[in-house]
Amino acid sequence: MNIYKSLNEVINYIENNLEEKIEYSKLAQILGVNEYTMKSIFSLICNMSVSEYIRKRRLSNAGFDLSKNEAKILEIALKYQYESATAFSRAFEKFHGIKPSFVKNQPENLKIFTKIIFDENVKNNENVEYSIIEREEMILYGKGVKTTYCKISKDAPKYFSNMSKKYFEKYGPIKFGMVVYQKRFESDYLEYWVLYDKKINEFEKYIIPKSKWLVFKIPSQNEKDIQEMSHKFYAKIVPVLKYNLKDSPELEYYHDDITEFWISIE
Repeated sequence: MNIYKSLNEVINYIENNLEEKIEYSKLAQILGVNEYTMKSIFSLICNMSVSEYIRKRRLSNAGFDLSKNEAKILEIALKYQYESATAFSRAFEKFHGIKPSFVKNQPENLKIFTKIIFDENVKNNENVEYSIIEREEMILYGKGVKTTYCKISKDAPKYFSNMSKKYFEKYGPIKFGMVVYQKRFESDYLEYWVLYDKKINEFEKYIIPKSKWLVFKIPSQNEKDIQEMSHKFYAKIVPVLKYNLKDSPELEYYHDDITEFWISIE
């Protein structure tokens, strides 16, 4: 399966339906996975949720429409699937930095968010060893920091380093990293946690429910290697393996100079 070809099909479907209700089930069907997995793949590869991408494309087109014709704001709002002129105006101003009513006088201030196009010539010939494990409920203790899809690649390593320096002598090496999504696919916000598998009173208790996990590993704990493998997992491994992912935190288990990636599956 060429995931980038399939993602271009997803993008084209979105592009052809910006003025209609976009069915996520159709996007998932194009990729051959469930909706949650489709949204996960899209967000990790594109560094934004699919809903955010759709919103930005609609608002970009709406700005062009307002600058080029005499349509009323409510007409443009309804055209791009907003329920009211008020909701549209609020989103429009947040995206473009100006109110829709000012577009005619300030067209130079409009932002353009272009359609994403993926290079379909990227080869998908990865040979990654993986295993499926089942784990009972896990009780972990740690702390987290709020971040976003765009910032996590910088925020997570920085937070891990700071926490390791602060607590290594007291509690030993950090055992787990964890990504927790806040209303995943509706928001760009998420949290990155570092955790220990022993009770630490000054840390927050976090319960990981009993689950089946897809596990793969790399012989490195380097931040760049971890980020590269995380991206590769969603771009090249998930679409081939065809496992449906669960709405659950994603774990990284650090031990013996190895990083294990734990992804909860149905």
